[in-house]
Amino acid sequence: MHPTDVPAAKPPFYRHLYFQVLAAIVLGALLGHFQPALGESMKPLGDAFIKLVKMIIGPVIFLTIVTGISGMAQLRTVGRVFARAMAYFLFFSTLALVVGLLVAHAVQPGAGMHVGVADLDQSAVSGYVSKSHELTLVGFAMDIIPRTLLSPLVGDNILQVLFVAVLFGIALALTGERGRPVAAFLNALVAPVFGLVHILMKAAPIGAFGAIAFTIGKYGLEVLANLAWLVGAFYLTSLLFVLVVLGAVARLCGFSVLKLIRYLKAELLLVLGTSSSESALPSLMEKMEQAGCAKPVVGLVVPTGYSFNLDGTNIYMTLAALFIAQATDTHLTLGHQIALLLVAMLSSKGAAGVTGAGFITLAATLAVVPEVPVAGMALILGVDRFMSECRSLTNFIGNAVATVVVARWEGALDRGALARALDGMPTGLVAAPDPAVSGDPRRFDAD
Repeated sequence: MHPTDVPAAKPPFYRHLYFQVLAAIVLGALLGHFQPALGESMKPLGDAFIKLVKMIIGPVIFLTIVTGISGMAQLRTVGRVFARAMAYFLFFSTLALVVGLLVAHAVQPGAGMHVGVADLDQSAVSGYVSKSHELTLVGFAMDIIPRTLLSPLVGDNILQVLFVAVLFGIALALTGERGRPVAAFLNALVAPVFGLVHILMKAAPIGAFGAIAFTIGKYGLEVLANLAWLVGAFYLTSLLFVLVVLGAVARLCGFSVLKLIRYLKAELLLVLGTSSSESALPSLMEKMEQAGCAKPVVGLVVPTGYSFNLDGTNIYMTLAALFIAQATDTHLTLGHQIALLLVAMLSSKGAAGVTGAGFITLAATLAVVPEVPVAGMALILGVDRFMSECRSLTNFIGNAVATVVVARWEGALDRGALARALDGMPTGLVAAPDPAVSGDPRRFDAD
């Protein structure tokens, strides 16, 4: 065996990020439970880590998309990838809404509560309702266009970064030879930016510890008992959606969703601890490239998916809306439910970059469908934080699956690299060809 083929010794388990994050979550939960006041005071640690990650998200998305598009031989590929990604997002986002609706009918989580709308504290949700105007169609369309070319890079609106990056990438590709120095500079800039991402990820356990300690300290474990049926139904529905629906999609595309989850375990634990899928966005983009997905596909699908492919949020929206209707004895006809579904399809697409997006999107949806009382959202305000983790995890897994699927559709997936990554083989070791997963993938820009 050649010396370079010998795998390096594995670092001890306690040096792996996923172990450190998991340990931090356990310690944070214990602190929040036994010392609630101290646990609640840990909130700045979680908030600071989220701000650190958001600081780097804009440059990561911009560089990935621009370098990917400018390197394409044919620009029509950009439109094709985007169209296929949007078709995938629209289908599965709608399916998630329908699944939430069906489960609410089957489980009836709010039946028998007989809550009077007049008895609810409407002030508790007034702040979320006031923010819901941001998710109207007009506001959503205007929000995509930034104030200046550079302003998205200093803001936190993913859609604006995506919009500017795509336009700049196309312009750079059309420039031809004169644009090569700029493209070379941006390609060289990718390495230090992702190096910075790795540095920031060292603080992930601290952020996860602070976020989970605050959550348990403020709301307590016992808060789950009040609405355990709704929370349990949502978690079970999300689990079945991932394992059955996304699992079937993954199997049709030649990979295992369970292996993909194992491959992304560190990122998933980070999402769980921080209750934010954005915290793992840079790492997801890097890992999907390592798993054989072409950079242009990753650069387009992942950021777009964070705005348009919110499976967990969609399940939550219809399930929570029908829970409120059942709890307040509000009868919804089939027409009302179809209207709710259609409005949710539109409002869920505007949730990117809005703090508390799931809850605010639900407020926006109920505001347009007046049959369901918006004040009923006060019923789920206490446990929304606990459902937020599940929403983020489901959204994250859905976007990872979407990236592999779209890359395969485009012939831009190195199946050998995907198999090695999902099987946990170290980078740099070449596995024997597996006829089921390997081959000569087509060039990304092939017709």
